[in-house]
Amino acid sequence: METGRRGDGSVQAERAVLAAVVLPSDSPRGAHGKPLAELRALADSAGVQVVGEIVQNRTGFDGRTCLGKGKVADLAAMVNELRASVVVFDHELSPSQLRNIEKAVSRKVIDRSELILDIFANRATTKAAQLQVEIAQLEYTAPRLRAMWSHLGQVTGGAPVGVGTRGPGEQQLEIDRRLVSARITALKRELAQVQARKVREVASRCAEHFTVGIVGYTNAGKSTLFNAVTRGGAFANDQLFATLQTRTEAWNLGGGNTVMLSDTVGFIQRLPHHLVASFRATLEETVHAHVLLVVVDASDPNAPSQLATVREVLASIGATSQPQIIVLNKVDALRVREVAQPEDPRSLEAWLVAEPGCVAISAARGDGLDLLAERVKSCMLGEIREASVTLPLRDARAIDYLESRAQVTDRTYDESHCTLRARLSRRHMDAIIAMGSRGRINGLEMHEGMAQLWPAPPQRSAPRIPLHERLHADGDSDA
Repeated sequence: METGRRGDGSVQAERAVLAAVVLPSDSPRGAHGKPLAELRALADSAGVQVVGEIVQNRTGFDGRTCLGKGKVADLAAMVNELRASVVVFDHELSPSQLRNIEKAVSRKVIDRSELILDIFANRATTKAAQLQVEIAQLEYTAPRLRAMWSHLGQVTGGAPVGVGTRGPGEQQLEIDRRLVSARITALKRELAQVQARKVREVASRCAEHFTVGIVGYTNAGKSTLFNAVTRGGAFANDQLFATLQTRTEAWNLGGGNTVMLSDTVGFIQRLPHHLVASFRATLEETVHAHVLLVVVDASDPNAPSQLATVREVLASIGATSQPQIIVLNKVDALRVREVAQPEDPRSLEAWLVAEPGCVAISAARGDGLDLLAERVKSCMLGEIREASVTLPLRDARAIDYLESRAQVTDRTYDESHCTLRARLSRRHMDAIIAMGSRGRINGLEMHEGMAQLWPAPPQRSAPRIPLHERLHADGDSDA
């Protein structure tokens, strides 16, 4: 092989040929004649120079080489002609497929998962992110060791090694596997300590503040939105996975209302499960946020399927109980596309019909941010009610909280209690309860009084129809 050994997963500055098999079920990915568009974007993000592409339409993967035999020969000729040093497959390859393809093309071969891991490895800057990435890499590598090493001769024992080591020894492969297993165990132990601190920090922040998490498909403009409404500091760039660690800043919504806003790692189709598992602590901000802003690049033709992917990932990590606001970003670019392609069904009007309550913005230009702040403030405060709240005088923290956050119109005191007449929201009372206060509201126990003031909303009778299903109910598969 022209390049280094198989275990060197780095692909920066290499010349690459992209390869993929398009199955009948993959029609959404190949909707616009660009089945390798996302893989190319990932390669660009990794610093790879893409010099060629090869795609084969098949009803199923070839068990030995993924592509068919003829296409593998075409691939070998292409990499020679284009002087490529690596082949990147848009699928997760088995160890045997890796061996067989590398033997056929005489080049290093990596798959989609390994490319994403390489991006994460180069972008990880915090200790937690570095630990998470290394664990994911090792868990990906462990079952593929046989394909990565050629030195599988046996280690022989003998007198210089010591008593009990004579005999045929063990294969180098088994030594490597044992070393990988031990390293994973040590890393997970260290990561558990970091994660425990992170979970405590998130829980404390959620108890003291109203928290909002920005989530969405990678490169949807999450960090640009974050920088637009806070004092900034998040790295924003037009590339996939520009953000790998969570950043949290205060967002002033106006009227003395402030929330803590968190920018999180982006999602992607077929995100390697090793990464989802390793980055679970990073996603704690998402799981525990009071409200989620689901940012969608409305100008991307594949936005409906990207939104579906985000919802699948949110469901997989258990982030489904809190309100979600669909934020249609880059609507300025969407309007430009609408002028150029007036017949395109993925219009702003289609989004507004398919996703009731969504907010259209342009984070880069600042359009719609005031409306978004009002929507978040509405979620934060809920419906405002006038009530009498009686608190023990020893609950000075709770009394001060209501005095500073709610609109207090009257106050009376006796020897042991303070009664405040105020216009307040359920959020205010939730915060009072979180502080451990055992007061009363309108003369009733806290929970009973809150249930009377803010009854639980009725269950929705009809489910919402996702945009990608509405747009393609006629059989079109462009999403």
